[in-house]
Amino acid sequence: MHPNEFHNRIDQERLVAALADFERHTRCKAFVYVSHRAVEEVMEAARKRFARIHPDHHQPPAVLIYLVPRTQKFAILGDARIHERCGDILWERLAEALGRDLKAGDVTAALLNAVSSLKVTLEEHFPARVQAGD
Repeated sequence: MHPNEFHNRIDQERLVAALADFERHTRCKAFVYVSHRAVEEVMEAARKRFARIHPDHHQPPAVLIYLVPRTQKFAILGDARIHERCGDILWERLAEALGRDLKAGDVTAALLNAVSSLKVTLEEHFPARVQAGD
């Protein structure tokens, strides 16, 4: 699929709202990136992109959902702090669900489900800090 067609299938407003909700409920950042290239080594490309958007380990823990429509591949990865607490099972479970949801054809629903699952899991390990007066 052409990346522009894929991108046009994403309800940007709903995805941005889901990402904002994720960040309100956790101390983490979440990124979604759609590659316009025909990437075969998706994990390597995702790691490079992640290093560009989240270069500093002093930043909040972060997750990247990296999508490659031209080769119909994707990767989900997080920084070491998330991996230490959640392990491989988190990534395996998310990848299985995202792959299944993307094959069903509703890109927005697939991404919203992935972000929601991440929120539920990471809220346990990295809950949002309560502000004074809350």
